[in-house]
Parts: sequence; C-alpha cells; structure tokens
Amino acid sequence: MTGSGKFFVGGNWKCNGTKESIKKLVEDLNSAKFEEGVDVVVAPPFVYISQVIDTLTDRIEVAAQNSWSGKGGAFTGEISADQLVDVGLKWVIQGHSERRHVIGETNATIGKKTSYALSKGLGVIACVGEKLEEREADRTTEVVFEQMQAFADEISDWSKVVIAYEPVWAIGTGKVASPQQAQEVHAAIRGWLSDKISPEVAAATRIIYGGSVNGTNSGELAKKEDIDGFLVGGASLKGPEFVTICNAVTAKKSVAA
Repeated sequence: MTGSGKFFVGGNWKCNGTKESIKKLVEDLNSAKFEEGVDVVVAPPFVYISQVIDTLTDRIEVAAQNSWSGKGGAFTGEISADQLVDVGLKWVIQGHSERRHVIGETNATIGKKTSYALSKGLGVIACVGEKLEEREADRTTEVVFEQMQAFADEISDWSKVVIAYEPVWAIGTGKVASPQQAQEVHAAIRGWLSDKISPEVAAATRIIYGGSVNGTNSGELAKKEDIDGFLVGGASLKGPEFVTICNAVTAKKSVAA
C-alpha cells in the first residue's frame, strides 16, 4: 500500500551554490514542465533562501535544511522555525544523515526539533537511514525503527510529515540501494507506522527514497509500491536532471494504471 498523498520530490542543495549558480538553477526550474501529481520542494542554504523565494515559481515550495528546537533567542548560529515561517517557508528537513553523523545530532534532539517545527505549521521531511556497517550486520530495520521511534515520541499529528529513507552508504557515493532493497525498507517503515501509530497514518504517510538518485534510476525506483518520491542531493543542483526525477511520477502512474 502506497502513501495516499501525491508523489513528493525534494531537492536538498546542501552546502552548495553561489548567487550566480542559484540564479541559473532557478531559471532552469522556472522554465521546466513538471508533470501533474507531484509535489516539488527545494532546500537552499539559509543565506540564499530569500533569493530563491523571491524568484522561484510558485509551482515549487521552499524548505530549510534544518531548524532549531525552540523559539529564537540566545542561540548563536541557529535559525528558529518561527523565522522560517516568517520568510515564507513551508518545509524543513530534519535528521538528515549529515546532521546525525557529521554534526552529531541525537535521535532525541532531532525529535524535539521536529516537534517544534510542526507546532509552527511547517511540514517536516524526517530522515532515517542506516550506515554501511549497520546494514552489513543486518541491523537496518533495528536502526531505522529506533530513529522512527524518536520521531514518534514527539509527533502527535503525522499529516505534515514525509519520511525520507536514506541509506547512509548510498548518499553521495554513487551507490544506490537497488529498487528491491529500497522497497523492502520502505515497506518495513510502513509496517512499523501501521503497528505503532495507526493503519491510517501508515496508508497516508509518504515515504520517499534518497541516496544517489538520478535521472537514470529514478523511473525504476518510482515503480516500487512503497516508494512515494525522492529526496535528491547532487542531482538537484542540475535543473534538467532534477526535473526528470520529479517527472518519474509518470512511471509511478504507469504502474498504478
């Protein structure tokens, strides 16, 4: 059973871009033809958010890559969800593997950040995923379910949550989980939601895949029953390729037809 919402594709620009390169990327996206039935969101670095919001087509919503766990105040270097809403953002990414494994955020911290962002009306792209040694030790679902539980401990309303499954070993490495590997974990996450939250939440929540998604492999991945879209890294910096990935929704529709 797939998420009942529309196909969802997020472009995570990470710590990339200049005013000039982002101007070009926005121009490419503004001139693109997106298929119907896909929600498209991009996440620029904080310093370029205003530039993107002011110039990007309304067809695409804008996300932040992170936010603080509470209201603003004496938290040097942090950005609050209140401020994101103030400048017109609709989404924020929480728990990306780089925040977890490079910055050192804990499951509990990510849960608190998510709860606060949701309380301010933002949609949250909530990321989960295992490292290579965890997969090789057959601990994938154990690790992912622990991460899911930390979200569940803090979330009462799942209607504005999109789950992004991103195997850490596939992010930026060129290695992609096979469509079958990805489908297995997506199905397991949906089963966990059904058991721990409710069958209704499991059916309605979109579970998207991230990890070296590109214009070539997105169509095959999209055909899998429990893959409801993508969170795209490097390929989201290339306008035409990102559009191709968004338009993989046609592959999803062809299976459903």
